[in-house]
Amino acid sequence: MRKIIQYFKQMTVALLMITISCNSLQVKEKNDVISTPHPLASLAGKEMFSQNGNAFDAAVAAAFTLAVVEPSMSGIGGRLQVIYKSSEGIKGIDASTEVPMNYEPSDEGSRYGYKTIGIPGVVAGLLKLHEEQGSLTLSQVMEPSIRYATEGYQILPGEAFRQSIEKDIINEFDATSSYFLKPDGSSYEAGEIFVQKDLGQTLNRIKENGHQGFYEGETANAIVKDMKINGGLLTLEDLKNYKALDARVLTGSYKGFDIYSLFLPSYGAITIQILQIIDALDFNEDSEKEWAYYLGKTTDLAYKYRKKQNNPDSLKMILSKEKAKEWANDIVQKKKLVNNVFANEPISWNEKIGHTAHLTSADSDGNVVSLTQTIGPLMGSKVASKNLGFLYAVTLGGYLGDYKPGDRANSHISPTFISKENDVILALGAAGGSRIVTAITQVISRFFSNSFNLNEAISKPRVYPDKDTLLLENHSGIKWDEELEEYLIENKYPYRLINYPAMFGRVFGIQLDQKSNKWIGVADPDWEGTVESN
Repeated sequence: MRKIIQYFKQMTVALLMITISCNSLQVKEKNDVISTPHPLASLAGKEMFSQNGNAFDAAVAAAFTLAVVEPSMSGIGGRLQVIYKSSEGIKGIDASTEVPMNYEPSDEGSRYGYKTIGIPGVVAGLLKLHEEQGSLTLSQVMEPSIRYATEGYQILPGEAFRQSIEKDIINEFDATSSYFLKPDGSSYEAGEIFVQKDLGQTLNRIKENGHQGFYEGETANAIVKDMKINGGLLTLEDLKNYKALDARVLTGSYKGFDIYSLFLPSYGAITIQILQIIDALDFNEDSEKEWAYYLGKTTDLAYKYRKKQNNPDSLKMILSKEKAKEWANDIVQKKKLVNNVFANEPISWNEKIGHTAHLTSADSDGNVVSLTQTIGPLMGSKVASKNLGFLYAVTLGGYLGDYKPGDRANSHISPTFISKENDVILALGAAGGSRIVTAITQVISRFFSNSFNLNEAISKPRVYPDKDTLLLENHSGIKWDEELEEYLIENKYPYRLINYPAMFGRVFGIQLDQKSNKWIGVADPDWEGTVESN
């Protein structure tokens, strides 16, 4: 717990170093914009716009760059979900990690290590997005990430600290420690130059050979060799057969607007369920006390359906507007809603610190991308292979649940669009583990109740239901209704104030300003991210 507190104190310092004024978020000239959790990733996207690239080029460039500059949160050894709008309509990509074919489920849970590693999906997902929708060459979009890996970059305070708190576990793995610890065994400090030449070479092979540059050949052989030596499960066949897939797009409605999100392995169904219940509730959304109470109760109800999404009948119920009205009435009547008994909850559902990286981009042609990628908890599996330079995600061992060979791991990842008459007016997603869906739904709710002002919506405090207790964001700059605590006590809803930033999800999004027809990008103030436009 002491490390967690220290972490958020460090993040507070980091945020002071990278302050973005509201004015800087406005798109003033050309209608291209990108919002990411790291300044260098945002600049990589801007580079693509300056070369006449589109929103897809910018997103892919930024995502590869995030794999270099924020390796504790995401990387090419992880999983990815994308929702996007092009001239062809709204579509999605599923590039989640996949369970190896020789996997044998067991009751023995592992939080990190070789036995938690599934087939990586990020590279296949980014290549699919670029091949199908990009306008620049792969060499162009990968150039920033290769440059930062090979030449190095100044590590930010947040990333430096995240690596430092995992130092002891990193030390268990020779290759990982060689990449993320200095020769004297200490972690890299904020402001130091962080060079990743092996990762640069791995990225270069992808640039030159595309899909085969990662899933076959030199990189694949090195992955499998390392797995065989250390008890990992990946085989050459697993890697060769992996494909990024077209994702199923789900739809719903909120306040007369259309919601678009993704089916499993994304949690888009739960996102839609929450929004439709909120829409059916009759409460004063301008009242902070009522908003906190009803958002908490709604989320608590919806989260009990997470394990039911794969059943077609259950999915139909989760997405039903009529059922949303019934649930809303039950919440108002304070009825017993759903039994709170789910055996074998995935480890990821109960993590105190969120993880993951999200970015959103849009361009002057109306293309929009909302992309989320992750390696799981901080530093993922904690495993990197010699000569490759990247960390593998945690997938197996109960972290994301119980799976069989060939399954794709579900997660709270939920990139989302809000649309009106086929025009995307709001695109967003979030990082933060189980807080991803809550952050997205609450920002959308705030967006509509704050006159379509995304900056205001992202800056306002959030809540998270933790079993029977409502957690309230309460760090510096946060202001709740003075009557909130009294209201929660009167309504018998236990609560706890959380005094550290970034614990309620980090949202990165864009909105279409209806008056100017310009995109406006916003980066969550609880992180080190930025917005760039061209």
